[in-house]
Amino acid sequence: MEAEKITPATVRADFNDLLAVVHYTRAAHQLGLWESERLLIERYFPDRAAPLLEAGCGAGRVTLGLWALGYRHLTAFDFAEELLAQAHSLAAERQATAIRFLHGDAIDLSQCHVIRDTSFGGALFMFNGLMQIPGRESRRAALRELQRACRAGAPLIFTTHDRDRSPAERALWRLEASRWERGEQDPRLVEFGDRYFGDESGRTFMHLPDRGEILADLAATGWTHEFDALRRELAQESAAVRDFSDECRFWVARRD
Repeated sequence: MEAEKITPATVRADFNDLLAVVHYTRAAHQLGLWESERLLIERYFPDRAAPLLEAGCGAGRVTLGLWALGYRHLTAFDFAEELLAQAHSLAAERQATAIRFLHGDAIDLSQCHVIRDTSFGGALFMFNGLMQIPGRESRRAALRELQRACRAGAPLIFTTHDRDRSPAERALWRLEASRWERGEQDPRLVEFGDRYFGDESGRTFMHLPDRGEILADLAATGWTHEFDALRRELAQESAAVRDFSDECRFWVARRD
């Protein structure tokens, strides 16, 4: 029997799974913003009165971190209902009920009227959320949706992995390329660069791009690349952050 390809429904079910909900809720309560995230947020979003949009907010770790920094015009959305329920609960606990948490899919925000009709001063898609959308055209669709929701010149901050970040990583991906050439890759994967794995936090789909792929995607979706750097180049993160997340690349782009 042929294995079914990973779809957005697969990813949504994985995020609604109890293991994932506990994992991300714990991070929202205990971890907060990473130092690298805070540095870029304060650098590129200096106006705390500007309306900001966070895609893939999950249980609210970044959203509530923004609130703690003094940002008060926040709209956040996610397509995983169980995580959104946790975000609502945490916002109530921290008296941040002015945050608008919405149920929405980054690929198509047409059903979110607040997002559709508002020109945001900036957007975020943190913790590799964009890369958890299966299929390059779908990821580009999400970038176009965020571009449409933002006003001209608005910054977008997001993160990805980088499969060229080290000699060891490049060697692993050369082996993976050989598997794809022989047709021996995981049959559930959609395209080269995909991974699907399980650990104590549940099942996770992730696309790992190279730098050229992201630059091409930004250019194709109405964004101008402004900055990128590996997390270790921005800040020395705590052990708790390093345990929660391995190395990633931060990106900043501007809406054309």
